[in-house]
Amino acid sequence: MGVVVDPDVPPEIAGLLRSNVSLLSRIRAGWVPPAAAAPQRRRGPSSALLLAATPVVIALMAVLLASPVAPAGFVLLGTYVFIVLVKIASMSEVPEDDRPHERGVYEQARWYDGRYLLPEDFDHDARMVLTRAQRAIGSVLRSHVNAEGMLDDARNAVMLPAQEWEIARLLAKLSALRLEHRELLARGIAPEVAAVIEPLERALVNSEAAVVARVEALERYAGHVAEAERAYHARGQIEELRARLPRYEELLAESGADKLAVPEIERLAEDADVLERTLRRSVDSAHEAFRYLES
Repeated sequence: MGVVVDPDVPPEIAGLLRSNVSLLSRIRAGWVPPAAAAPQRRRGPSSALLLAATPVVIALMAVLLASPVAPAGFVLLGTYVFIVLVKIASMSEVPEDDRPHERGVYEQARWYDGRYLLPEDFDHDARMVLTRAQRAIGSVLRSHVNAEGMLDDARNAVMLPAQEWEIARLLAKLSALRLEHRELLARGIAPEVAAVIEPLERALVNSEAAVVARVEALERYAGHVAEAERAYHARGQIEELRARLPRYEELLAESGADKLAVPEIERLAEDADVLERTLRRSVDSAHEAFRYLES
C-alpha cells in the first residue's frame, strides 16, 4: 500500500504526495531538507561572445560615427544596446525549476500535515483491512460498467475515495491506540487497573468490527459490480456474434445444412436477451448496495 490522501487535497498535490512515500517517511521522522541555496550563475557561451565582441563593436561604431554614414553607426549602436539589455534581463531571471524537488515535497508535506497517511500509520491487521477496501474500490472505479455510466460514475468518483479516506483514518487511529494498549500491557497491569482495561479492549474490538463492516459493504458492492461487468462483456460478445449471423445463415443455406443448425444459431438471440436481463439485474443490485453505503 502507498500514501492515502484526503480526497479534498488538490489532485496535483495528492499526486506529489503519493509518488514520494519514502521521502514523506523521512520527513515524518524529523528529516529537514537543506535550505535552497542561491543559484550560482555561470556565464554561457553567448555571454562570453558578447563580452569579447564589445571592443570591436565600439571601435566600429566610432569609425562609422566619424564617417559620412553616421546614421548606420547610430543604428548599430541602438541594436547593440538592445541586445545587451535583453541579455542582462535574461540573466537576472531565476528559473522556477531551481527549487530542489525535496524542498517542494517538504513544504507540501508540512502544509497538508494530517491530510495524508503513510504505511507506518497502520499495524498489520489494519493494513490488511485497508487493502481489502482499496481493492474493492479500485475494482469498481476501473470497471467498464462504471465508465459507461451504468453505476452513477460521478457519485462513485466522489463517494468511494471519501470512503477510503474515512476507513484509513479510523484504522490509523485504531492502530495507534492498539500500540499504546500493547505497550501499557507490556509494562504490567496492577490488579486494580484490570477492571478498567477490559472495557477499553472491548472498545478496540468493537471499533475494528465497525470498520470491517464498512469494508464488507464495499466488497458486496464490488461483487455486484463484478457480476454486472461479466454480463456486460458477455453481452458485447453475443452482440458481436449476432452481427455475424447473416453470413453464417447464408453459408448454411448454400450448403443445405440450415435445417440442422438454425435452432442452435437462434439460441444466440435468446442468450443475448438473458444477458441483457442479467446485466440490468446486476446493475440494480449494485445500485441497492451503493445506497446501503450511503446510509
